[in-house]
Amino acid sequence: VGHCHPDIVKAAHEQNQLLNTNSRYLHDNLVDYAERLSKTLPEKLCIFYFLNSGSEANDLALRLARQYTKHEDVIVLDHAYHGHLTSLIDISPYKFRNLEGQKEWVHVAPVPDTYRGLYREDHEDSVTAYADEVKNIIEHAHKRGRKIAAFFVESLPSVGGQIIPPAGYFQKVAKHVHKAGGIFIADEIQVGFGRVGKHFWAFQLQGEDFIPDIVTMGKPIGNGHPLACVATTKEIAEAFAATGVEYFNTFGGNPVSCAIGLAVLDVIEKEHLQAHATEVGNFLMKILKEQQMKHPIIGDVRGCGLFIGVDLIK
Repeated sequence: VGHCHPDIVKAAHEQNQLLNTNSRYLHDNLVDYAERLSKTLPEKLCIFYFLNSGSEANDLALRLARQYTKHEDVIVLDHAYHGHLTSLIDISPYKFRNLEGQKEWVHVAPVPDTYRGLYREDHEDSVTAYADEVKNIIEHAHKRGRKIAAFFVESLPSVGGQIIPPAGYFQKVAKHVHKAGGIFIADEIQVGFGRVGKHFWAFQLQGEDFIPDIVTMGKPIGNGHPLACVATTKEIAEAFAATGVEYFNTFGGNPVSCAIGLAVLDVIEKEHLQAHATEVGNFLMKILKEQQMKHPIIGDVRGCGLFIGVDLIK
């Protein structure tokens, strides 16, 4: 919402003067914030865990998936990056290829990129073709006696090249993953909170009939303040709680963080930032496409709202 936005600074300052405490102590801000956030999401995503960073959120999502499914393996997209914790480096091809390599429980699917990928714009059904790649990975894993816990994906792959997956891809993948007893995790850490303009969450670009089982949030959620969140279903949360080992995060969801989170949502609404992302994004795409007509080095211009990729080619 902008550098040192006065409303965010004020919310942090006012709450700091009153109380900031370990989150073992109950505070209204936590409940108020969870309620506000829930209004932006599909109804079934109604349980919230608050944390301090996107990496913490993705690590917890991984734990939730494994506890709920009782499976271990994870499918990710090629070139993906999901965070800096050891568990997340393991599911980030962007990192592990330069470090310790691919673990046995990690499976890498091709990015659903219709410009540079395996199946391109001229393919008769790129959506099904890319989803079938995931289906094949699942079948191959099953033959080796392995079981899928989750398909873990950024709603719009960012580090992987600002890719816009074709609509319907997530639905088809989710069908294969659910059939295998796994769940679908949408990482919205870089792309959520209205960045795509027409929707509050990037996964909504896939259509109203698509709802992930877990959504993770970070980065813009606190406008620079360390704040993150995992939203999931009651069933997944109950399976996680059934271990008897509660999830606890000392400062995740503290009163100051929640005051800031609420202020961010207020500003997005008050200043019509979703409409702004759409308008400015459309303008930027228009002038980039004009440049594309003039310069052969610009191979592709793609994007949605303020998530835009320009592909330069030889």
